[in-house]
Amino acid sequence: MKRGSYGFDAPWALAGLFFGAVVLLVLSAVSFVSDVPAAAIAFLLGAVYTLASAGSYLYTTRRGKFAVWAEELGRIEGGEQILDLGCGRGTVLLLAAQRLREGRATGIDLWRGVDQSGNAEGVTQANAEAEGVSDRVELVTGDMRELPFDDGRFDMIVSSLAIHNIPTVEGREQAVKEAHRVLRPGGLMLIADFQHTPQYESVLRELGVVDVRRRDLGWRFWYGGPWFKSEMLEARKPSPNGGEPRSAGGKAVADGGEALPEGSRVRGPHQDAAPAKDVGEGA
Repeated sequence: MKRGSYGFDAPWALAGLFFGAVVLLVLSAVSFVSDVPAAAIAFLLGAVYTLASAGSYLYTTRRGKFAVWAEELGRIEGGEQILDLGCGRGTVLLLAAQRLREGRATGIDLWRGVDQSGNAEGVTQANAEAEGVSDRVELVTGDMRELPFDDGRFDMIVSSLAIHNIPTVEGREQAVKEAHRVLRPGGLMLIADFQHTPQYESVLRELGVVDVRRRDLGWRFWYGGPWFKSEMLEARKPSPNGGEPRSAGGKAVADGGEALPEGSRVRGPHQDAAPAKDVGEGA
């Protein structure tokens, strides 16, 4: 049961579908009154079609995507460090956090209302508190094209309908490259989107990722119908030596294989992580 408030994806698109259906219904009624039955029936069929599309969109944004992501995140063991690119109001971020015991879920976003209604850091913080996971969640304001995290920091990276909002090919490619950089060797990447997933796959393959595939997420992730279906890009970053530089509990390990103290992590050559806002502390 969701206790938070998660808004609507691309609210203007959804509003446009409902508005279009109303216009078509009015035109159908006018055509009937004007004794133009062929036009009236055509407008009526168009209205029904548009309403069905709006219903599909509404279901996905309010229920369907939650069900799909709940299944996808079932593989979380509980000790992972997870990053959500474009976390918005926390749909995927908080589902992931609910499955963590010792790990942390970090969400990064620019908090743009055009991408999701009411998208704001304070809203996501309130949702984390409502879902009872604020002690496992960190929020960062930042651009996914320049992630303020060390190389190989995260065990899992997720993203839902966010990367396509970057308007340029170069920008989307950079976001995928950054996600690959901060993912640890052997780590898992799950990117759901209804646009550009072949491009994301191509970038990862150019980076040397071979364990990568795309798959249809089905009708629960349609934004209006099968012409706006979503795909999941699933990829696992290869380990240079065939192993994974973490213990079974998801803790970082030193080069010699000895587990580091709690809270420590292996730093890469890129840069130090920017300060994150801990939801539990209300910062």
